[in-house]
Amino acid sequence: MKAQVRIRGQVQGVGFRPFVWNLARELGLKGRVLNDAEGVLVFLGGDAIPDFLHRVEAEAPPLAQVDAVEVSDWAGVVPEGFEIAASGGPGAETRVTPDAATCPACLDEIRGDGRRAGYAFTNCTHCGPRFTIIEGLPYDRAQTTMGAFKMCGACRAEYEDPADRRFHAQPIACPDCGPRVWFEGDGTAAQVILAGGIVAVKGLGGFHLVCDATNAAAVALLRRRKRRPAKPLALMGTEDMVARLAAATPAEWSLLREPAAPIVLLAKGEPLPDGLAPGQSRLGWMLPYTPLHHLLISEVGRPLVMTSGNLSGEPQVIDNDEAREKLGGFADGFLMHDRDIARRLDDSVERVTEAGPMVLRRARGRVPGTFPLPAGFEDAPQVLAMGGQMKAAICLTKTGEALLGHHLGELDEALTWEAYRQALEDYRSLFDHKPEVAAVDLHEGYRATQAGMAMGLPVERVQHHHAHLASVMGENGWALDQGPIVGIVLDGLGLGSDGTIWGGEVLRGDYRGFERIGHLAPAALAGGDGASREPWRNLLVRLDQAGLADLADRVMTDKPRAVLRQAVAARVNAPLSSSAGRLFDAFSAALGLCVDRQSYEGEAAMALEALAEAAGDVAPYPFTLRDGVIDPVPMFRAWAEGRDTDAEAAKRFHAGLARAFAGIARAEVEAGRAAAVALSGGVLQNALLQDMLLDELDGLPVLLHHGVPANDGGLALGQALVAAARALPR
Repeated sequence: MKAQVRIRGQVQGVGFRPFVWNLARELGLKGRVLNDAEGVLVFLGGDAIPDFLHRVEAEAPPLAQVDAVEVSDWAGVVPEGFEIAASGGPGAETRVTPDAATCPACLDEIRGDGRRAGYAFTNCTHCGPRFTIIEGLPYDRAQTTMGAFKMCGACRAEYEDPADRRFHAQPIACPDCGPRVWFEGDGTAAQVILAGGIVAVKGLGGFHLVCDATNAAAVALLRRRKRRPAKPLALMGTEDMVARLAAATPAEWSLLREPAAPIVLLAKGEPLPDGLAPGQSRLGWMLPYTPLHHLLISEVGRPLVMTSGNLSGEPQVIDNDEAREKLGGFADGFLMHDRDIARRLDDSVERVTEAGPMVLRRARGRVPGTFPLPAGFEDAPQVLAMGGQMKAAICLTKTGEALLGHHLGELDEALTWEAYRQALEDYRSLFDHKPEVAAVDLHEGYRATQAGMAMGLPVERVQHHHAHLASVMGENGWALDQGPIVGIVLDGLGLGSDGTIWGGEVLRGDYRGFERIGHLAPAALAGGDGASREPWRNLLVRLDQAGLADLADRVMTDKPRAVLRQAVAARVNAPLSSSAGRLFDAFSAALGLCVDRQSYEGEAAMALEALAEAAGDVAPYPFTLRDGVIDPVPMFRAWAEGRDTDAEAAKRFHAGLARAFAGIARAEVEAGRAAAVALSGGVLQNALLQDMLLDELDGLPVLLHHGVPANDGGLALGQALVAAARALPR
């Protein structure tokens, strides 16, 4: 019996060939295995081929993800034994593996007394850097930033031994031949941190600014230097520290311990300085994910603040000289190393809800993982989707897969725009992508839209909220011709198909098109973009709409109300918008949570969610529904009666909004006009609101985001699916 076996998926750089080698030898099979442009290719001869096919997927290595095992005839000559052959020619059909946290075996070596004791670059095929060091395919050492380090004899022996867990581990290194670490500053990095100072630490995807998370003065110093007054700071701790200082559920522990090692939002445990996350009920924790992190936190003995090393609004710093130049005003020392970072990656941010995991920022450890295209997209063209202006990310489709790129940031910032352009070329080159169509947002002012329209490709323009809807449909594998869905899409803003600004929408549609069947009653964005920064502007407009101008005058005596009202009446820099995000801002300001100015996007809404979590059972505030328009006027009037505590009011607001939007969606499904409900948009990162919507939609099929961000970080996936669907015959 002979066979050729093609294995597709995340199967390179994860120890798959030695796994196949060991399995084949155990089963007495002869042949060879190699990497090529499409994944792993195996040629087999022997009677145990059926056993091999069963076990090759079931027992795959920890970091492998097998998408397909394809078997065909093989007419070749069976060799005497089983060998690992050299990689095939160049190509990029297979996936690059995301970076993975240090595995237990390598951690034992670091803590032991062998030749890698205390070595900050210890790794194997089950862990270590991947995407952050690769410069080209196939994934071989010469094509990574480790190519500059010549392997010593001992590492070479491990690298060439199929029975060793470091067989063809491209970043393999030891103190004799690998990268080195040094500290620039007085004393050691740990001493500076323990003295209340700040250290810039070079990690996998860029620099972090690090201080003692238990030292309120050090946290305040970091905030002053970085000019970051309130945005939550990420924390790193050992499992013992997290168990003591946070209240993690079993599902949250599982997420923390994944090879991706994301930041996970956890309920607070023992007290830590309030300055870590003012006004929030949760802190973002991650476990050490590199040997250097393990060594540093062991020496300090305390949890660490780990926030991105960058100037405000700019991308994370990745180069040593750039760090000295840009972070010198922040840091009291630099913990450096000499392995180059091929591409910057922020830490992924995730949370666990009652409905499962939720990705808030998709980056290190998750990219460049791909998503399978739903049924019906088999013949789709290669699409390049450009994403939006905020939380920019791109998406490529090819051979039945969608590759959603990493979080890049806001494209208004010049250096972020340059990072976006670099990422665009990087992904296209690395994955040998040849787009046939570009998908862009309707908003012609978006830099991503302008870039897509300038590529000389056919362009498919996709409405912002339709892209959100398609994104959650695609993530859940909703087939091309499975029927229409009703989507509740709530976010800050997006250009509507009627030329107005949308943001609180109920859409019925599929991948190819949609109909707007419901939305939040519009309100003026007084001051244009200023309304996104200053919540009091939204409160003034909504109170005036509710006939509560006298109340607005009493609670906002220090604000230029008359000027703003004149601008709204004259429609001067005051476009109408159905934005759910701005409604959250307004009600947050009503409760005095974030009145004057938001220091970061979502600050007001996050404070409102945190406050609402403190309340018990409440009745929803009333919203009216007329001709598909959801009006918050009754809600504001009920709040103005002043019978509720602030926590109760915050929760009644959430409950009322959930009931109003869910009511429209339920009616569509029960009338047979839609087959399921989908939830998307940045506002749906609010776990409390999602839970309330699910309660209101109980008994109906509901599609949620789990691996794709509900915010604009997932927009490009939806754009790609819409463009691909429109290119296919009906």
